Amino acid sequence: KCRRRSRLAPSTPMTSSALASIKAPAAALRAPAAVSRARGRVAVAPIRAVSAAAEGSALRQIVAEISGAADPAERVKKLIAMSAHLPALPDADRSIANRVMGCTAEAWVDVSLDADGRVAIRGASDAQITAGFAGLVARGLSGLEPADVLNISDDVVADLGIGPSALPRSRANGFRNMLETVKKQCRLLLAEGGVTEPPFPSLVVTADGVEAVGSFARAQAEYLEPDADAVDALVAELEAKKIGIVAHFYMDPQVQGVLMAAAKRYEHVFISDSLVMADAAVKMVREGGCESIAVLGVDFMSENVRAILDDAGLESAKVYRMAADDIGCSLAEAAQDKKYYDYLAEADGVENAVHVIYINTALDTKANANAVVPTITCTSSNVVQTVLTAAAQVPGVNVFYGPDTYMGGNLAELFTMMSTWSDEDVAAVHPAHTQSTIKDLLPRLRYFQDGTCMVHHMFGGDVCDAVRKYYGDAYQTAHFEVPGEMFKLAMEAKRERDMGVVGSTKNILDYVCEKIDEAVARNLPAGERLSFVLGTETGMVTSIVRAARAKLVAAKTAGVAGVEAEIVFPVSSDAIAPIAESESVALGGVAVVPGPAGGEGCSAEGGCASCPYMKMNSLDALMSVCAKIGTDAGEALLTPFEPKKYEAAKDGPSVAALGCVPILHMRDFQRDGALSDAFVEDITTRHAAKRAAK
Repeated sequence: KCRRRSRLAPSTPMTSSALASIKAPAAALRAPAAVSRARGRVAVAPIRAVSAAAEGSALRQIVAEISGAADPAERVKKLIAMSAHLPALPDADRSIANRVMGCTAEAWVDVSLDADGRVAIRGASDAQITAGFAGLVARGLSGLEPADVLNISDDVVADLGIGPSALPRSRANGFRNMLETVKKQCRLLLAEGGVTEPPFPSLVVTADGVEAVGSFARAQAEYLEPDADAVDALVAELEAKKIGIVAHFYMDPQVQGVLMAAAKRYEHVFISDSLVMADAAVKMVREGGCESIAVLGVDFMSENVRAILDDAGLESAKVYRMAADDIGCSLAEAAQDKKYYDYLAEADGVENAVHVIYINTALDTKANANAVVPTITCTSSNVVQTVLTAAAQVPGVNVFYGPDTYMGGNLAELFTMMSTWSDEDVAAVHPAHTQSTIKDLLPRLRYFQDGTCMVHHMFGGDVCDAVRKYYGDAYQTAHFEVPGEMFKLAMEAKRERDMGVVGSTKNILDYVCEKIDEAVARNLPAGERLSFVLGTETGMVTSIVRAARAKLVAAKTAGVAGVEAEIVFPVSSDAIAPIAESESVALGGVAVVPGPAGGEGCSAEGGCASCPYMKMNSLDALMSVCAKIGTDAGEALLTPFEPKKYEAAKDGPSVAALGCVPILHMRDFQRDGALSDAFVEDITTRHAAKRAAK
């Protein structure tokens, strides 16, 4: 089995579904737009050509003049008056590429170079105050070198001194996005190697269909409309043999497309994240009469399904994986390594210790961990609330998180950020906490240093540099497991521009749908394109595209036809290989192809964010397994496809029952919003009880 490990110093902030509701004030602005094309020099006379140092005073003088007005109403008037300084942008240039994303009003900005190689800014907006801000930007920044624009402080919006009554947060975020759009276009003007447009593959979703940009995107799009014969064949097998399917979101697009179509005709097909796969299998067998369960996921998922069925008294139901070989998971394996048990041994010697373990681990890992130290399971969407609630209910609690190093580092970074926030902002995340309590918690938070998901490991420095450079104005999504750099991008986008989310796969899907709903509600006359950077495994795209398409089709039926959603796939520099120019967008003169140079998809070494183990769950494998079910000879051949079974307990609870204890603690927390009294008692007394026993 291939395993990637890397050590991580506390890096970037992190978020969960709870953080989606953060209402902290914007601190800085950043937002790369969607422009890009080889630009000619435009003969627009700059206001004046100044150095980077002088630029600060140019923009600052304008901001100071506005903020110096007696009251907010007068400042608004002065800002609106700045629209007179905005060079007009012809209708032909009011394109999606120049549209300011995340702005409540229609707004466009275009950055080009004048004859002296200095910035010239034009713009337009249907809202007076937005046009005024565009005029302020044009007057304050035109005439600079592109590099000087990138050095501008992002605090000009707050410095205008216009309060929230006249400039609500949504409007202020739009101003920040406009400034970041200008910066993004300047980055493109400075780009080397002939890059004139954002380089990553993407899928553009509309009510009328899906357009693929780049080779990898075309491969993803190929199966969005599944082969009807394949769907018919699968449904026939499932119905005839009473087979249920539980599958993870990260499946290959071909099998996901077929499964989603099959689910419309056969109710026992379920696609989700790992948390509820086993619950769905129990329901299929107990209530739906399924006799076999096909698990499309990695081995710990099928092992969990087998164990939970057995514990529910459903031992007769058969469970099958999609390969005879191991379908591994680098993260789950890290929690079964001696290093992890050494880490738990440290916790065993600490008073008021609680072990918060990620759901994506095996049941026996959870059982073994809970035998050493009180353990509660978490997901990427509730880990922040789990830790903060433990800290609120157990004074002096010592938190040991694992096994995901990136998630732990991001958690530490988030709390470090929160330790600088106001009490009001901290309380928006968790009402029982203040800046002081977060500071007190930080020294008592530990996380495992040697466990990573090989897929999320891909979202490192070079990928984030490219995202920031070419997609800074886009909506940033990141799984809680990504490296700190990607986490930071999404957190910055969330906190500074309200254009980011960090959380679980389900959080990301819900966020995309929410933003599409908002765009449909705006119903801007010229339409708008929302670009989402997908900071997780590419298998999520099938679910996202189908959900987005359904919303856009419904919107068009209701008379709103101008909204588009672009899903962008970040690509590592490890995945770059030269191919024909016509095949993909160029990055520095080299075409981008996720995966090996041979074009066979993604490798375990990285490239695109695609798990090679998850891709063992192919449509051919599924059909082969289904074909063998139901006959003695076929099922004999499937023996190697059965998941590992935990040994039944001779006395006392089974491994499955013991492994479910941390999950039940989490479900108590999800139901009640608090840790159970029994779990709190275990945390506060176990160490003392062990010491007394010695």
